[in-house]
Amino acid sequence: MTKLGCSMKILGVLLGVMIVASRSHAQTRPLIVEQLAKTYGLDSYGQIEAARYTFNLDLPAQKVSLSRTWTWEPKSGQVTYESKDKDGKPVKVTYNRNQINAAPANVKDEIDPNFVNDNYWFIFPFHADWDTSARVTVNEKEKLPIGKGTATLVSVKYPAEVGGYTPGDTWNLYVGADGRITQFVYLRGGTKKPGNVTATWAGYKKAGPLLVSTDHRGTADGKPVRISFSNVAVKLEGSDAWVDAK
Repeated sequence: MTKLGCSMKILGVLLGVMIVASRSHAQTRPLIVEQLAKTYGLDSYGQIEAARYTFNLDLPAQKVSLSRTWTWEPKSGQVTYESKDKDGKPVKVTYNRNQINAAPANVKDEIDPNFVNDNYWFIFPFHADWDTSARVTVNEKEKLPIGKGTATLVSVKYPAEVGGYTPGDTWNLYVGADGRITQFVYLRGGTKKPGNVTATWAGYKKAGPLLVSTDHRGTADGKPVRISFSNVAVKLEGSDAWVDAK
């Protein structure tokens, strides 16, 4: 056999090993990750033409109160952002995430990172299933971080290099007997604040096939925090009408 032929054979074997290893990793992820995503509507995700939601953040101790409204078209990648600038003037920007490299600096450096942050909060069970680079571990009957009781702890740990809103993030999800997240602890992998958030997952509503937790109350770095969603609605395939969350 020639050196080239031998090298190609070795390369083929290595690629085969890598593919098998990749499939094995995907197959060995705990089943609860997929189950969680399905509980929140993943099986019907393809029916959603657009989703609308307002992300609200309140940090009383820091006198921070902000709202960001997003209209997101997952199939096309188009996003419309609405909020207010530091002077209280309305701001509205539409861009396409598939063309983010060509977007203005304020979109790339500020608006789109905020979209990613808010979207992770909005449908994190989907991201936990999609982000296969994250390592998932499961522990039964773990004590809840807030109040009394126990739940199944599903820990989603992102690698330090890539993945998640911030590389190295950990989302500890406390799943109740009904298959829904009841509380969670978020540990940020980077240096941005807040670094640690412990909060409830409550105020459940359905917008079409999507199940959304609209109320998260707890602490951020030890100080009171409330993160909530309002104005939640979806447009379904073949319709121009918004379906409000109820």
